[in-house]
Amino acid sequence: MKNNVWIYILAAAAVTYFIRALPLTLLRKPVKSRFIRSFLYYVPYITLTVMTFPAIVFATQTPISGIAALVVGIAVAWLSGNLFAVAASSCAVVFLIELFL
Repeated sequence: MKNNVWIYILAAAAVTYFIRALPLTLLRKPVKSRFIRSFLYYVPYITLTVMTFPAIVFATQTPISGIAALVVGIAVAWLSGNLFAVAASSCAVVFLIELFL
């Protein structure tokens, strides 16, 4: 059982290393393709969205409160841009919805 843990750690390290090292070794010239540059530009944002969206919805007792907090958070971020206001309003929405459900 202990040997499997080391295999998993080594596999994760190798994959992480190759993901970071291969672009540095394969791409020696600047990327001129507009499509590939825009793709590489948006990959971190898409990855972050894919990882956080399910966590936002399912981190609460009911998915309804998570979705409501997401909608309120987006609205407050759009209107004010203040991170503290977004977090506080989202927490308040979750608290109020779960209080009455």
